[in-house]
Order: sequence, then structure tokens, then C-alpha cells
Amino acid sequence: MSSTPFDAVLFDCDGVLVNSERITHIVLVQMLGELGWSLTVDEAMGIFVGKAVKDEADRIEAQTGVRITDAWLEGFRARRNEALERDLAEIPGAPAAVRAIHAAFDGRIAVASGADRRKVELQLRKVGLLASFGPHIYSGHETPRSKPFPDVYLAAAAGLDADPRRCAVIEDTVTGARAGVAAGATVFGYSPAEPGHSSARALREVGVAQVFTDMAQLPALLANWQNTNWQNK
Repeated sequence: MSSTPFDAVLFDCDGVLVNSERITHIVLVQMLGELGWSLTVDEAMGIFVGKAVKDEADRIEAQTGVRITDAWLEGFRARRNEALERDLAEIPGAPAAVRAIHAAFDGRIAVASGADRRKVELQLRKVGLLASFGPHIYSGHETPRSKPFPDVYLAAAAGLDADPRRCAVIEDTVTGARAGVAAGATVFGYSPAEPGHSSARALREVGVAQVFTDMAQLPALLANWQNTNWQNK
């Protein structure tokens, strides 16, 4: 930890720690189809990845003529959680990276997700990471605004008693990266060549300081980071 300018590391969850996006969007496509909006899974991911479904109510209503209700959202989350319990897998290398970073930063890590708490905890438990984060799990559903606003990252930094400007944020979407940048953190963008993650170019355009493609790279990137790296990217 002595060689890095960071006091804490704040992780997004979906697409960073767990490979959940396609699972979630298969369910979403089914339910939007029931409302009359026909989408492929890839099309839905292009619209909704990195965003809370509840925050897209206006778009859904414009396409379907139906205003989604709390009951509809509860039904979506129940069907989604059932699919996640059955099919969820970790992002390759993520559990080992989290445990290495937890050790290097004396436990000063957190999850800051735009998803609801039940989903985040279900997913972390499923891939064996719940204990690594302990009480430091923060949901955008519990802050005044969710991503791309910085609220959930500011809450996570405050929970660790860390200056957000001395935090590293790990994100994989433009929406989440905007939130980290707005919080004042240094954002590292995970961008493997797979659907569901924003491109390296798109991440850099919103202020991501470093793009990487393999979670196994992350502990060393954080340990060896120098502020001058920003000027070389």
C-alpha cells in the first residue's frame, strides 16, 4: 500500500466482479416483450447496461405505453434473482484480485453498485466474495441519485472514512465511470473484448485513467500506479 496514492478501492459489481449482465437482460427482454417491446438481448444490453431499470421508466413507457409499477419491478427482480441463483458466474480472475487487494489495502475496499442491495449481496455470496467486503456494500437504490451521479461512490468513500480523491474506482461501463469521475476518484476501466462492457475508447472519453482487459492485472496496476500515468494515457 505504501507505493500507491490510493487509500481505498471501490468496486462496481455487475460486469466487474460477476458476469451477470446477459442473465439479467434475458429476463428483462422477456418481461419487456410481455409489455409489447420486442428487443434482442444485445439491443437491451446496449440500452440498459450500467443503468437501473427503474430509472428508465420513461423510456419503457415511450416504447410500450405502459408505466412500470413497483409491483412490476418486484416481479422483474424476483425472476432476475432466480436466474442469477441458477446461472451466475464470476468475472474470471475477479475473486483472486479482490482478495489480493483486500490484503494490500488492509481491508479498505467496498462495493458501490447501481443495483439493489439484495441483488448485490446475492451475487457476492454466489461467487464467495461477500465476506471480503463485510459491511461495505453500497447500493445506488439507497442514495438520492444512482449512477451516473457520484452519490454511491461518495457514500462508499465516506463509509471507509476515505477522501474520494484518494480512492480508486473499478468500473466497466460509461455510466459507472462517469459516477466515479464525478466523485473525484481515479477510475480504472475494465474492458475485455466481450459484449456488455463499454469500449476502451468510450471509457477514456469520459475520463477513465487506465483501461485494462484482465482482472489479474488489477492488483499490480493499483500497487504501481503513479499520478504521472494519467498524462501518458
